[in-house]
Amino acid sequence: MTAAQILGEVFYCVIGLVFILVGVKALKDEGCTKKYTTAAFWFLLAFTFICGPWVPKWLVGAAIVIMAVLTGIRSVVQSKNDVPDPRDVRAAADRFGYKIFIPALCIAVVAVVGATLGSKVPALSWLTANNAIGLSGVVALIAALLLTKCDPKYAAVDAARLMDNVNTTGILPQLLSALGALFTAAGVGDAISYYVSMVVPENSVLIACFVYCLGMALFTMIMGNGFAAFSVIMVGVGVPFLISKGADPTIVGALGLTAAYCGTLCTPMAANFNIVPAALLETKSKYSVIVSQIPFAVCMLLIHVILLYVLAF
Repeated sequence: MTAAQILGEVFYCVIGLVFILVGVKALKDEGCTKKYTTAAFWFLLAFTFICGPWVPKWLVGAAIVIMAVLTGIRSVVQSKNDVPDPRDVRAAADRFGYKIFIPALCIAVVAVVGATLGSKVPALSWLTANNAIGLSGVVALIAALLLTKCDPKYAAVDAARLMDNVNTTGILPQLLSALGALFTAAGVGDAISYYVSMVVPENSVLIACFVYCLGMALFTMIMGNGFAAFSVIMVGVGVPFLISKGADPTIVGALGLTAAYCGTLCTPMAANFNIVPAALLETKSKYSVIVSQIPFAVCMLLIHVILLYVLAF
């Protein structure tokens, strides 16, 4: 294994340890009526992250199927959380003010700088984009501990609490990304192209632009991942109905991907964008972020159609 792969596996193992903590948390909750099935889900998920590369693929597949069954029969629930006292939270917020955003800023800065250096400096080739994100998390954690001066154990406690708040939705990005690759390989894009050709008039560029942008958004809402939707809709609509008619491939690709992000704003499948923030903010409804974003997403999608029609041809 290369240095980059070894470091990547270290980060995957750390993530797996968080899943184990969530499972242990469920087992310790005497009031949790489904603690054994809940713990089984998190332990299986940890197994796929920690042992995935070293065991037969069918074993990982079996673990995923069992996890899906446990989720489908609603046997994975949230266990009791030790939520801080609101008065303590308010006092801490007043004490730190905007400085509390320093760790979050570290994640963005270190990830971008690290990934850039990793791609340009041969000696840092081990610092791939994924590894840069992992490293940024480590830096952010250190910054948070130095800033708050809290007991380091809370890094593990609150990581488990946050993961439990997100619950099973947290693994959707991985599953849906894999599903997007599967759909493309299975020829879903060609099937979409066939049915779209029955609806879109041959010379109607404006309608093709609308179908392309709308398709990107809708498929992203289903897949929860703009990249997964991009490959399918580009094959099914972008190439045969836009690029083949003379549209600029660069503009079609760029606007197609950002149109897909309009769908990202409207779906719980995009858990890392829409469900995690709601869990972080501990809102009454886990869909509150989505509800507030929908009007902006619709407006931006319409603007994408116009931009595509004007700029691509």
